Amino acid sequence: MNLTFREFWTAAHGMIFGAIFLLAFGGGIAGLYSLRPEFVTVAGMKERLTRLKLGTAVMAIVAWLTVISGTYLVYPWYRATPPEGATDLSLYPRSFLRADPTLAGWHSFGMEWKEHVAWFAPILATVVFYLVWKYGPQLNTNDRLRKMVLVLFIFAFAAAAIAGLFGALITKAAPVL
Repeated sequence: MNLTFREFWTAAHGMIFGAIFLLAFGGGIAGLYSLRPEFVTVAGMKERLTRLKLGTAVMAIVAWLTVISGTYLVYPWYRATPPEGATDLSLYPRSFLRADPTLAGWHSFGMEWKEHVAWFAPILATVVFYLVWKYGPQLNTNDRLRKMVLVLFIFAFAAAAIAGLFGALITKAAPVL
């Protein structure tokens, strides 16, 4: 199996960076949820906080890598304008989608949403990382703070999941070759 340069970066954007973020969410949500006095000893809390700080830092970095690689590498290839008079639009995904009324919604709704909602994931993941880093031990005793961080974490996941789903479906209809 050979991948072109574009296919490699498209796969890295969605299947490597995006997948790492989405898969790591499970561990992060469990770690945040379990930082409760009735679940953790003092020694256990220190160990979990260390892992949670590292995990949220990695997740924020991977979320930024995902969005930046999508915005500045993959998206320009998606938006490329075909030469005047071109009849084969398969190398120009946006034009390919817009040319077919049955597929136009993937661009006008799906890609527009993906472009914008995707940026919420790294922003919120960075906020979660900062809150875990700054208020780590308080997450064990301050139930309201822990729940707020959990909600922000879930919103980061939801933004990434929506962008990832639209990205996968759009790529299925009009791949970046």
